[in-house]
Amino acid sequence: MTRAQQTLSVLLLVSSLYLVLYLGLVPLNLTVQKEIIPVLPFYALISFGCYLLGRLGAAILTFNDVPEAHEELQKEIEQAKAELRRQNVDVD
Repeated sequence: MTRAQQTLSVLLLVSSLYLVLYLGLVPLNLTVQKEIIPVLPFYALISFGCYLLGRLGAAILTFNDVPEAHEELQKEIEQAKAELRRQNVDVD
C-alpha cells in the first residue's frame, strides 16, 4: 500500500467516524452531541497548525551552521562567475 493510499484510508476512516458522531448514530450525552462534536474539526485544524509550528520551531532550533559548506558554496560561485566571464557574460 502506498503512502497516498494509507493517507486516504485514514482520512476516510476519520471522516466516517466524525459523520457517525455528528449525525447522532451513536447515542451520546446531549451536551457532548450539541456542543462538542460540531466544533471538533476546528479543534483538529488548530491542533494540526500548532503541531506544524512546533515542528518548524524545533527544526529552526536544531539547524546547524556548516562553515565548510559555506566555503564550498563560495568557491562554486566564483567558479561559475569565471566560466560565465569566459563566455562574455556580465555577472557583476
